[in-house]
Amino acid sequence: MKFKSIKKILEGKFITRYDLEYETPSGRIKNYEMISRNKNITSFQQLHDGKVDAVVMIMHDKENEHILLSREFRMAPGEWVYNFPAGLIDKGEDAASAAERELREETGLKLEHIDEIWLESYSAVGFSNEKNICILGSAAGEIRPSDSELEEIEAYWYSKAEIRALLKVARFAARTQAYCALWSRQ
Repeated sequence: MKFKSIKKILEGKFITRYDLEYETPSGRIKNYEMISRNKNITSFQQLHDGKVDAVVMIMHDKENEHILLSREFRMAPGEWVYNFPAGLIDKGEDAASAAERELREETGLKLEHIDEIWLESYSAVGFSNEKNICILGSAAGEIRPSDSELEEIEAYWYSKAEIRALLKVARFAARTQAYCALWSRQ
């Protein structure tokens, strides 16, 4: 595939829509629609050289017997979806400090320990260049409702058996579903 051009279509408050024109190996010109958190992409290089946008917290209890999930009403599908707590990295924050803040804001829990910080990944690679960092660790404290009136989030701890049952009846974000399916079978 050969990149030809990029054109900004619509700039929103949080995301911007672009059309990318590219040439296929057979010489056909194609258009690819995408969204980005970057409002100022003008080159192919900027498509993949952008900063990491968000952090995803994969939290277990200290005994690794429970996993923390958020049940959140998401407007795009119009239903409640299970996901890991996550949020945008604010200007001047690194991934670890953003994880600590977002976890506290969304669940009331304290980030106790970080076991791993994974290499950045894409959240929706089929239509966005948004990058995330997953932080695997443990959290503790008392769960409380999100402190944002803009989000409907309910956080809970789940055992492996509860996760296996939930996977049969509830909607999940893809990354969360895959991780939970593997974790619950260990």
